[in-house]
Amino acid sequence: MNYSVSLKSNHIFRRLYAKGKRASSPRLVLYCRKNGSGGNRLGITVSVKLGHAVCRNRIKRRLREVYRTNETRFAPGWDIILMARAPAVKAPYSVLETDVLRLAEQLGITR
Repeated sequence: MNYSVSLKSNHIFRRLYAKGKRASSPRLVLYCRKNGSGGNRLGITVSVKLGHAVCRNRIKRRLREVYRTNETRFAPGWDIILMARAPAVKAPYSVLETDVLRLAEQLGITR
């Protein structure tokens, strides 16, 4: 992630959930909000309900890689949260990639 930083602060996550725009698919929910800086900040959320640590970390790695490979398609200056849903566990990488790009396009955060 050349142009992005990780979101780690709980208060930023809560603010995005409360005041950000959102779009969803059966596998993912994408929240976004302007952050007022020159770069993007990415947060990934995977619930304990989706499986053990190995399964959750696999989903996080896949979503991080989807964002990293398509980072230049995203407009700068956004806080972005990707929240995985249960069908994301079995979804192939290509489906996750199309979901992320489609949701980002719906919210208008692509170039």
